[in-house]
Amino acid sequence: MEACVFDLDGVLVDSEPVWEEVRRAFVAGHGGTWQPDTQSRLMGMSTGEWAAYLHELGVELPPDEIARGVVEEMAARYRDEVPLMPGAVETVRRLSGRITLGLASSSPRRLIDVVLEAAELTECFAATVSTEEVPRGKPAPDGYLEAARRIGADPQKCVAVEDSSNGLRSAYAAGMRVIAVPHPRYPPAPDALALAWRVLPGLDALSAELVG
Repeated sequence: MEACVFDLDGVLVDSEPVWEEVRRAFVAGHGGTWQPDTQSRLMGMSTGEWAAYLHELGVELPPDEIARGVVEEMAARYRDEVPLMPGAVETVRRLSGRITLGLASSSPRRLIDVVLEAAELTECFAATVSTEEVPRGKPAPDGYLEAARRIGADPQKCVAVEDSSNGLRSAYAAGMRVIAVPHPRYPPAPDALALAWRVLPGLDALSAELVG
């Protein structure tokens, strides 16, 4: 393998509960109605995609204002505390000395940079991609393909580390070997999990030998 490409939300940062809380409150406060499947559908969407979706739920603002309001609140939460996943910092630092690392995230660029700077991990990644910077969000492969391009690696010689259904589908569609580290609160759908080459209980089990 030439490189290992991480997802951010749900893999390195326990952000999905925060995203859900912030977006639920935003929808409720602006005339929309949260649906039972809303959170699972939102996971992996790019900023433009989820903002448009929240608008469809009845939020009485244009998508660009929805995105701005939600991201501002997320940034404020992260300034107070970045909820890192167990073993995230140690795993990234351990692997960065052994294999080239990339990141392909559905988070906006602003939040990616806030998290990596706060965790002092910025220098560990050769390239980071927000799906804001590619035509389509997950489950499309665009973000992972762009991460491989920026690193200069063949996607078929990359390992991807993912947690969500849409993320697993995205990395698999990019031709990468997919390692699933399912989030206990937001487990992936069985058909998406079946795409994984390996399923690990946590980041501590992610070794250089496994990704190399």
